[in-house]
Amino acid sequence: MCGIIGVFNNPKAEVQVQTALALLHNRGKDGSNILKLAEKNALGHTLHAINNHIPQPIKKEGILTANCEIYNWQELNEQHHFSAKNDAELLLHFLDKYGMDDIEKLDGVFAFAYYKDNQLFLARDLLGEKPLWFVHTADAFAFASEKKVLEKLGYIDIQELNPRSILVYDVHEHKIELKKRSFFEYVPEHEEDYGKIKQTTQRLLDQAVQKRIPDKKFGLLFSGGLDSTYLAKYFKDRGYDFTCYTAVLDTDAQEPSDLVSAQKVAEELGLKLKIKKIKQEEIPHYLQKIVPLIEDSNVVKVGVALTFYLACELAKEDGCKVIFSGLGSEEIFAGYERHKQSANINQECVSGLLKMYERDLYRDDVITMDNNLELRLPFLDRALVAYALKIPGQYKIKGTITKYVLREIAIQKLIPEEFALRKKTAAQYGSKIDQALGKLAKQNNFPSKSAYLRMFYPTHNVKLGVLFSSGKDSTSAAYIMKKQNYELTCLITLRSHNQDSYMFQTAGTELVQLQAEAMGLPLVVQETAGKKEEELQDLEKALRKAKDEYKIEGVVSGALFSTYQRDRIEKICDHLGLKIFSPLWHKPQEQHMKEIVQNGFEAIITAIAADGFDEQWLGRKIDEQMIADLEKLHGKNKINVSGEGGEFESLVLDCPLFMKKIELTQTKKRMGSAHSGRLIIEEARLVEK
Repeated sequence: MCGIIGVFNNPKAEVQVQTALALLHNRGKDGSNILKLAEKNALGHTLHAINNHIPQPIKKEGILTANCEIYNWQELNEQHHFSAKNDAELLLHFLDKYGMDDIEKLDGVFAFAYYKDNQLFLARDLLGEKPLWFVHTADAFAFASEKKVLEKLGYIDIQELNPRSILVYDVHEHKIELKKRSFFEYVPEHEEDYGKIKQTTQRLLDQAVQKRIPDKKFGLLFSGGLDSTYLAKYFKDRGYDFTCYTAVLDTDAQEPSDLVSAQKVAEELGLKLKIKKIKQEEIPHYLQKIVPLIEDSNVVKVGVALTFYLACELAKEDGCKVIFSGLGSEEIFAGYERHKQSANINQECVSGLLKMYERDLYRDDVITMDNNLELRLPFLDRALVAYALKIPGQYKIKGTITKYVLREIAIQKLIPEEFALRKKTAAQYGSKIDQALGKLAKQNNFPSKSAYLRMFYPTHNVKLGVLFSSGKDSTSAAYIMKKQNYELTCLITLRSHNQDSYMFQTAGTELVQLQAEAMGLPLVVQETAGKKEEELQDLEKALRKAKDEYKIEGVVSGALFSTYQRDRIEKICDHLGLKIFSPLWHKPQEQHMKEIVQNGFEAIITAIAADGFDEQWLGRKIDEQMIADLEKLHGKNKINVSGEGGEFESLVLDCPLFMKKIELTQTKKRMGSAHSGRLIIEEARLVEK
């Protein structure tokens, strides 16, 4: 991995690039160069050399600064009769000859800037393993490998380039255009027999691992779980020079499960294992560095990051330049609880892959680069991902066993069943780091781990627009994200003229303006006729407006189980380059309802439409007694306790996000049948809490 930087149409371009290269020093200690293109334009590069030592930016017909690992570069070099000496030089030859249209032929991971004929092209690999951020102001355009670099240069409203977009910047016109790229498909599923599917999966996985192995010693992040054990067995069987690295909390209590498993597997397979133990009192020192490094105070991200960073420190001390991780296996082979609960396992896998660049990949990239390490992720190999997403779901989850096909392949590889069948334990829990964060928060008198971590990164994580319906789900989702240190920037409401809209709540939406005032947030309202599918165009208009006016970086949705709703929102967000957050997704419905009450929400029922409901439910407050009554109805009529199936709709009158509360001063009930009706709100006002 390397560091790239460019500044255009800025009189201080060369100075800013020079400053940026110093900030990007850890991304490449093998060289650093600036290329001045014109009075106001400059490119820069820091080199972490793996394939030959060729300084960048490179100039031929066009000019390239790249952070890339192209695994088929030699094949392309020979096929197209180029004379490239490494993958970056091959990439420039390739772009000079074929332009951007054929970049899908590149087998590897990359983030690059290519300049030719007064046009600048920015692109990333499809999943986003290599990072790339940009900013387009009224007077200048700039890009860099890390967001914090652009912030240090004084830029604001910085965006992460969505991996499914190619950015084209016209230097003379000072305009940008985003061209969309296709993502992986999950249909049609493979029709071969299971034996053939296993054989092909193993072949593609082994090829993915093999192409990433460097010619020098390397490291492996090791937990003793299925994914890292598979990689270790592959390396061991072929005699590679590698070391496994594990990091855990140093505790006098029961040893962390990852430590126990890692040691047991290492002993059984004869692996070289190095362990980093950290005492709880040492953690704040690391947090001061790691939380700003990953630019995020999300509890899960920080817990994983700390474990990861400690292991990478060991690898750096050993002189490694490359380190492997099993990241990605859970998404392509269905390893999470949400996959078990999904109606379409592969559809859920695709949804997870779309989010990885925000959730996992940037964090892991900056951590490894800070330790001068190149991260290799074979489970995210493009050919393997494309094939795995079409493996029938019954071969991924069988009963309670997740990643079934991969576990069977591991057993065929003579990995003992005890290790091949080990259940997934997230790194922050298996290392006991999350437990330590909880204790530190309590010791320092913080109400939560999120509040404790905020002091290490007081700025927001991501600026969010809230897809807001006025009801309990969207408000609860917004509250969760706010508690996790995300900035709520605006509310976004679709006002549907169709009471039976497939996508949007209608009852109570007349009060979203009061709710926005109660939260002190601007409101984007988009009218829609509510026609199936056509209403999605109106949703895109609303999200585009929120992005343009309020510079949101992502959208939070209150979706619980509706894949119809969630997937359509995700597609639109991905198309617009917006990150998507669904914090309630597959949360048990009874738990969700109880948390609403526990968190101090005052919400009422505004519409009903299912057997078992009657007029008495309209206007009823959501409390413990109501939840008990809903559970009884579920037992009798199989309704969704949270109303996810449209059985009822709700309105939030007060919650911790509100600075004032809503008082309904005049309402009436209108029944359409014995079991369906709406609460008509004729007058309402804000009052002091």
